[in-house]
Amino acid sequence: MPPRLKSAGSNVICTLHCKQLAIAASHPALTDIIARKQSPAILGGNSSPGRANRFSVWAAEPIDTFKFTEGDDDPFGKLQQALETYRLESPPDKALPKEIFKCGWIGYFSYDLGRYIEKIDPSATNDLGLPLIRLCFYDRAICYDHAEDKWWLIALEIPGDRESPAEKLTALGQILRQAENTEVTIPKCGDLQDIDISAIDCNMTGDYYLEALAKTREYIYDGEVYQINFSQRFKCDYSAHPVELYRWQNAHNPSPYAAYIGSEDFAIVSASPEMFITVCDGLIRTKPIKGTRRRQTACPDSQRINEANFTQLVQSPKDQAELNMIIDLERNDLTRICKYGTIKVTQPRTIEAYPTVFHAVATIQGRLHEPQSPATFCNILKAVFPGGSITGAPKIRAMEIIEELEPTQRSVYTGSIGFIGIDDNVCLNIAIRTVIIKDTAAFVQTGGGIVADSDPRAEWEETITKARALLAGIKAVQDEHD
Repeated sequence: MPPRLKSAGSNVICTLHCKQLAIAASHPALTDIIARKQSPAILGGNSSPGRANRFSVWAAEPIDTFKFTEGDDDPFGKLQQALETYRLESPPDKALPKEIFKCGWIGYFSYDLGRYIEKIDPSATNDLGLPLIRLCFYDRAICYDHAEDKWWLIALEIPGDRESPAEKLTALGQILRQAENTEVTIPKCGDLQDIDISAIDCNMTGDYYLEALAKTREYIYDGEVYQINFSQRFKCDYSAHPVELYRWQNAHNPSPYAAYIGSEDFAIVSASPEMFITVCDGLIRTKPIKGTRRRQTACPDSQRINEANFTQLVQSPKDQAELNMIIDLERNDLTRICKYGTIKVTQPRTIEAYPTVFHAVATIQGRLHEPQSPATFCNILKAVFPGGSITGAPKIRAMEIIEELEPTQRSVYTGSIGFIGIDDNVCLNIAIRTVIIKDTAAFVQTGGGIVADSDPRAEWEETITKARALLAGIKAVQDEHD
């Protein structure tokens, strides 16, 4: 596997090569094959992306890795230097769809990176110790276009590389054909109700949760904030391979911005339905979620219950107000990086159905001041990270209160996972519905927006509803593993 070919700060000029392949490969099988390679990264790979995120990506064995850890300095300067290392010699092949991953960086940005953007005094415990940024550079990838039902093999030609582009494309094709002839077993769905929340370790007691909500509402009544996104974290045993949980999620809880990130000492399994940002052709889009109701799939009266929950979410003044606040916050963030007069809401409040929940969403977009580049991406990140839907409004004070009230750092949860392509296109999720697997334990964190008229018991139930789909998957996979 080739090492980085030049020192950080210099440019490695790359040429893009691609090949379309007509094949009926199994997504779960390909996921299993790729996830068992070194430093795998998978985006999507389920039935959901057709309506939102058009492309799925499978990559492994990166040629470079960028990490930024707590205590280091100048994250954005170092990030920009890393992103500038590999550049394209010429525009990509016009046959490739514009927003497809054309090789580049895949990884995550921890929520706690926000302390390097805003001056937030740390008080929460960093008990997981994961890097704040971890990105891997992939010189080849398998991509699937859900809209066109097409497979793409994509590879970079890099000066001094030991493999030719043709050899890379051939190797990718062999993996895809292996997936066509491989069968994998998906664990049973399991019962979301068969989860005893009281028996699962949590980073706060029920009394602490209610006391924290009371404190949050005091801050709201005093006019310091309008909304706070408060969360709690659960921990349970997990000894199966992390990809088994990802395949379970993709089968039973498919999400358009699902992601799998593997490393030597931890793994990230995300079933996120929320897009943080996409950047393409000078346009930046963000799609916040605010408002959740449970969706039944297995009970005899599910249709009636779902219709009632759907209608309740549509008509809820509280949820409407929450999303409107976040839309205003996101529009304000975008003014720092977008041309005057270009910021607009392209999708007003809409209710979307997912396997276990209904969500209220909206889409905001703007045109960037500057052409897309590594420097522009770093400026974007500093302007909009972390996403307003998982902090509250106003953002800085909300982040300070989260730091005060949540006992442990969030790590990847409510950060972002996705790619920054060598063509400077970007697709990042909000890392909700996300499991961190480390040291034979799985960590699940869920939260919700707290406003002045929030019902503490209802807020508690919302976090449990969100957690059940993840905990049920962990239990189902673990039961089969045992």
